[in-house]
Amino acid sequence: MTRPAVLVTGGATRIGGAITRAFAAAGWHVVIHYKSSAAQAEALASAIPSAETVGFDLADDDAAVAAILALANRLADWRCLVNSASVFQYDAAIALDPATFRQAMQVNALAPARISQTYLAHATSAATRTVIQITDMKIANTNPDFFSYTMSKHALAASIGMLAKGARQAQDRIYGIAPGAILASHDQSEEETELSHRMNLLCRKTGADEIADAALFLASGVLASGQTLFIDSGQHLLDQPRDVIWLARELAAAERAA
Repeated sequence: MTRPAVLVTGGATRIGGAITRAFAAAGWHVVIHYKSSAAQAEALASAIPSAETVGFDLADDDAAVAAILALANRLADWRCLVNSASVFQYDAAIALDPATFRQAMQVNALAPARISQTYLAHATSAATRTVIQITDMKIANTNPDFFSYTMSKHALAASIGMLAKGARQAQDRIYGIAPGAILASHDQSEEETELSHRMNLLCRKTGADEIADAALFLASGVLASGQTLFIDSGQHLLDQPRDVIWLARELAAAERAA
């Protein structure tokens, strides 16, 4: 194996899939993690020059740690870990759902934290090792929707600075990428997506390829550890009272009534 390796959790679909393809195009060996998207993961792996798949459920963080240890034992140049997989279920600030909260904190915060710690403790590379946590622009532009999800992304964002200060090697880098509205989510229609995803300072849709390009840039390790890039066309600089899913619906309803 002469290629540097990267593991992308949730790397078969959506933003994770875009990140996988970007690293593959740049000459990396990509380990594509999946939970239930085995067919998509295998299809993607077969379509790029150097890839493999690994399946585990982030709801079982012990199993996730075991998988990371197994990879660390055989990947000689494991340079990057991208924690992209997450769950995105609705609950509200005035009505937190305990089951939703526990799942969000487990999958979006606890498992990535343990994966990151295990990677930093056991992965080997002669080059800079990087951990990239995919958070959300909601860490800066909060609203009362998707309450548990947002709390879990705040927890993941908090891990960036702490891991950066606690990293065992001086050349290690811990980064964050905070996307805005990128792909259709929850129960959005394509029409709603077109409207809601332009609710940012640049009034433009941010592409999944932009997130992937940012991840590839960060994997070079040229930025100081602990930093987060907001890839959201300025959405995090706004103060939106609700998630853009509902803001778009309210705007569409007002236009129909006018």
